[in-house]
Amino acid sequence: MNLTRLPLAFRNLIFVILQPGIVVGVIPYIIAKNSFSNAFTNPFMFHHYFGIVPFLAGVFIMFHCIVLFAMDGLGTLSPADPTKQLVTKGLYRFSRNPMYIGVMLILLGELVFTLSPYLFFYSIGIFVLFHFFIAYREEPRLKKDFGQDYETYCKTVKRWI
Repeated sequence: MNLTRLPLAFRNLIFVILQPGIVVGVIPYIIAKNSFSNAFTNPFMFHHYFGIVPFLAGVFIMFHCIVLFAMDGLGTLSPADPTKQLVTKGLYRFSRNPMYIGVMLILLGELVFTLSPYLFFYSIGIFVLFHFFIAYREEPRLKKDFGQDYETYCKTVKRWI
């Protein structure tokens, strides 16, 4: 099935469910299921409220980036269906990878919310994987696809913050 024949909004929905949905939803829930369950069956404590803040910030950042990818980049967050145009506005003016930062903020929020040591190690592993994926897979592809525009962008905007 050729995904590019599906409407862009639907393709974005599919990839949000498949990629960040699994990384920040399914896997963390499996890892910290008891901690999540306890949080919703007992009164909220300070760390629960404190964890909600980075979680919501991460959700906002992630969806902001997804909208920019669709509207300006004419593509999706997935390497299987990448943007057709280089996206350099919005949060991309401050970081070349704000979507990954958003995902990490969601994981940080979940970590603080659950206080799960297993989720801590998972989050560290995800960050390391993101870093190496970006450096060795994504950036070379972007250099190939967008050439000098991407090279110039890299000189003015840092990889993370």
